[in-house]
Amino acid sequence: MSHTPVAQSLVSVRPLLVFSPTPIPDLSAARLRSDGWEPSWVSTEQDLEWQLRHNSLHTVLVYLDGEEKSLRQMEAVFCRSAAHAQLVAIVHRDSLRNPRLRRFVAQCCFDYHTFPLQLPRLFYSLGHAYGVATIANGSADPHPVDSLMGASKAMLELFRQVHRTAAVDAPVLITGETGTGKELTALAIHEHSRRAGQPFVALNCGAIPEQLMQSELFGHEKGAFTGAHERKIGKIEAAAGGTLFLDEIGDLPFPMQVNLLRFLQEQQFERVGATQSLRSDVRIVAATHVDLEAAVKAGTFREDLYYRINVLRLQVPALREREGDVPLLAQYFFQRFAHEKNPAIKGISQAALDAMSSYSWPGNVRELVNRIRRAMVMGEHAQISIDDLGIPASDLESLTRLDKAREKADRQAIIAAIHASGKNISAAARALDVTRITLYRLMEKYAIDV
Repeated sequence: MSHTPVAQSLVSVRPLLVFSPTPIPDLSAARLRSDGWEPSWVSTEQDLEWQLRHNSLHTVLVYLDGEEKSLRQMEAVFCRSAAHAQLVAIVHRDSLRNPRLRRFVAQCCFDYHTFPLQLPRLFYSLGHAYGVATIANGSADPHPVDSLMGASKAMLELFRQVHRTAAVDAPVLITGETGTGKELTALAIHEHSRRAGQPFVALNCGAIPEQLMQSELFGHEKGAFTGAHERKIGKIEAAAGGTLFLDEIGDLPFPMQVNLLRFLQEQQFERVGATQSLRSDVRIVAATHVDLEAAVKAGTFREDLYYRINVLRLQVPALREREGDVPLLAQYFFQRFAHEKNPAIKGISQAALDAMSSYSWPGNVRELVNRIRRAMVMGEHAQISIDDLGIPASDLESLTRLDKAREKADRQAIIAAIHASGKNISAAARALDVTRITLYRLMEKYAIDV
């Protein structure tokens, strides 16, 4: 599989310690940064040990030259200072003849790679090592990439909007269909804002009973009501200094909308049962999949609250609008959940990828994840097939008709462009806004002979 550059700028960069006495062929800091890493380069064993002792760098890429002295120093460094780290090694294939190097790789390294480097495999290996190191050091990865991966125009535009939104502190309203990644977008805004490192607290307004919502949002004092056996800190107080994400804000009970509006205006609130007002410096990011303008007209959502939360607005695109992203996401999730799959399954068939690219994905990325994971467990052949995905037969029939219609239209457009250019392939390619190589490939595909 060729490596497609993926825009992952919404995800906070992952720190990576790179030990390399000499430059690593085919790998640079810029290339690592393009895949979401922030590398710290060291060239001596002393600097390596200092970094391991004084910084929380849990993922380490080491370039081993196979020399005995260097290997002994590396063994000593990692025995003393890197019990918390996951190592990924790069070695020359000939160096693997050295028994000491083989032992070091086997005993100390999470994975290793030889030249010529296969960058997609290396980046996947580093990402896996990062996840293992993060869990081993007592926390889950707070930066899920999932639906915020993408190279489509729609996602690149969303990335740009998130960066602009993160630079200020005004309330944000995120809209989009269910399953598109609205909470991940909110998290990305938080992680790129001045509040990064402070709490990110999420509350689903549609999942809390109305009678409990005030306590959930503002907290309560001990004895405030039956069952209040101790003081409870609400979400607004817990998010102090950080971001409060209010998911499905359209489901917020009408009486609570008044209380939330008051907090947004005054930055003050009271716990249930309290007599003293408290302040909390919180940025509000809200999300909804319903039409709030229509809710305002229907009288179920306060107009003044709507204008308070809708200062900045982002629309997360549906998966069907993200041209070219489906195969990318499918391959990513296949790798991510590889530990769950039937051992017999080695990949995804091209026919399945084509079907997924044409499917409308009403459940968006969430549906894609579910279908991929199910196919990886239930599939019985070497490659995931269309049948394994469980896409309804009626949708497959419509996809077949749509594909045929597209092929016919493409073929007619290519023939027309070639004749209009006087059979000048370069001119025809320019008219079609494709490269000459792509045009030749399409001509071969559709059996077009000039």
